[in-house]
Order: sequence, then C-alpha cells, then structure tokens
Amino acid sequence: MADRDGDFGAFITGFVVGGLVGAAVALLLAPQSGEETRTLIRDKGIELKDQVEQTAEETRSKAEKLAQDARMRARDLQERGQVILEEQKSKIEQAVETGKRAAKRTKKETEEAAGDEAPAEA
Repeated sequence: MADRDGDFGAFITGFVVGGLVGAAVALLLAPQSGEETRTLIRDKGIELKDQVEQTAEETRSKAEKLAQDARMRARDLQERGQVILEEQKSKIEQAVETGKRAAKRTKKETEEAAGDEAPAEA
C-alpha cells in the first residue's frame, strides 16, 4: 500500500513539473507580444493552480476514504476478535467445570473405595 502512495506522489510531482515545463516551453517558443505573453502566463498559472487544487481535493478524498475503510476494518477485526475471545472463554469455563466434576467424582470414588477398605482391615 505504501508503494502505491509513493507512486501517486511521484505522479503528482511529475504532473506539476511537467505542467510548468510545458508552460515555459510554450511561452518561449510562441511569437507573441509582451501583453499576450503576460496574459498567457496569468491564464496558465490560474489553470495550473486549479489543476493542483483539484488534484489535492481528489487526494484528500481518497485519503479520507482509505482512512474510513481502515477504521471499518479495524472495527470488524475487533468485533471478530471479541467473538473469538468469548467463544474461547466459554470453552475454558466448560473445561474447568468438567474438570471440577471429574475431580469431585474421583474424590468421591476414592473416599468410597477407602471407606470400603477400612472395615476390612479392622
């Protein structure tokens, strides 16, 4: 994901630099009067500013969507983790209860066996 972000940043940089170089070449090679050149520079500057603002807005929108998606995924993972935790807790509690019952049964059987043997020894 970070690689895609780097590619997008490189694209934006290339886009802006390319726009500036293209505008400079067009101004240098175009046979126009000073007033026309200044008007063209102003218009191209406004156009470039608008493009940068639009690109920045698109980038901001994508970043917000990615952040929202990340929050939703984190929430989903947290909920799934909570469900798994509750399931495991329930299984452990059942195992503990089964162990307690088995221990009581074994103790009772041992006491009964010991009780049966005690009178025989006497």
